[in-house]
Amino acid sequence: MLTSKQRAALRGAASTADTLFQLGKEGITDSFLDSCNSALNARELIKLSVLKTAPVSAREAGEEVASKLRAEFVAAIGNKFILYRFNKDKTEHVKLV
Repeated sequence: MLTSKQRAALRGAASTADTLFQLGKEGITDSFLDSCNSALNARELIKLSVLKTAPVSAREAGEEVASKLRAEFVAAIGNKFILYRFNKDKTEHVKLV
């Protein structure tokens, strides 16, 4: 569980990050989850966007994807959401304050 200070630090780090994937009208598919899982393993912190045609909101998508991937839902801002998952195998980590 992240503290509010840790969430704020992660939101700040994600503000300059590029959006990696877009969730479209097909919703949350296995291939979307696989892509997100690979990205979380490589980066720890990812930002995703939800298109207007998607069947869920950014908050709903973020919470569902986070629970399926055992990640932390950091925030939903507009049509984007941020996920974080610590990777013990990485040598450099995202700073959490």
